Amino acid sequence: MSQFELSTRVFIEDTDAGGIVYYVNYLKFMERARTEWLRELGFNFTALHALNSIFVVKHADVNYQAPAKMDDLLKVTASVVKMARTYIVFRQTVERDDTVLCEATIKVGCIDKESMRPTQIDSDLKAAFESRVTKK
Repeated sequence: MSQFELSTRVFIEDTDAGGIVYYVNYLKFMERARTEWLRELGFNFTALHALNSIFVVKHADVNYQAPAKMDDLLKVTASVVKMARTYIVFRQTVERDDTVLCEATIKVGCIDKESMRPTQIDSDLKAAFESRVTKK
């Protein structure tokens, strides 16, 4: 499995006054996909905190292509394109019926929850993700 997929529905709270998904909510959908993937790998919020690690977004390059609307069923994908000692780069999309609505490259850094400084990604978590790295 080189890609994680999450299905989500667009609710009224996701839309702006024009009835389309507010631009920042695409990033929320992507965050949920990454979080659920971690959970699937056995690293939920509690497990990460036990490792004294948290993940933070360091950089996001987002390309909006088409709007999502109220009641749309969306597929949010996440794949790992690069692993480093202290960060992971994800390629993510938000799609409706196989049409890409938004695509992004998200760099997520691992930091020590006490010092808030970069720290090495846990070896078990790194191994779980490395088995799913997508080659460019």
